[in-house]
Amino acid sequence: MLNGVAYLFENDVCEVTCVDQTKVNRVRAALQGHNTIDVAKIFKALSDDTRIKITYALSIEPELCVCDVANIVGSSVATASHHLRHLRKLGIAKYRKEGKLVFYSIDDEHVRQLIQVTFSHQKEVEERV
Repeated sequence: MLNGVAYLFENDVCEVTCVDQTKVNRVRAALQGHNTIDVAKIFKALSDDTRIKITYALSIEPELCVCDVANIVGSSVATASHHLRHLRKLGIAKYRKEGKLVFYSIDDEHVRQLIQVTFSHQKEVEERV
């Protein structure tokens, strides 16, 4: 059981080897055009509980200052700032400075949609159980 969800893995592996080479070639060709290592880095960053909370908060509010983010996730301003810098480095978040304040937002609509769809999917999974 994982997070209250029971998973049954009976008969989840092919009993014979059968490769559809056309599909394999098509998918391999599609993968060649992408930097999967950088994509994995984005998902790795989002796998951290604090960073996913921050990203979700930024998907709800168009812009938040570092102090607001720290308050939302229950961390120090320094910790929130560290996580926000990491998200910015990966192109997940961006910032602007206004006087002594620094405001963060989601870098683009794709990221916001990814976060919103993921949270929606998780809610659906929870409701199925």
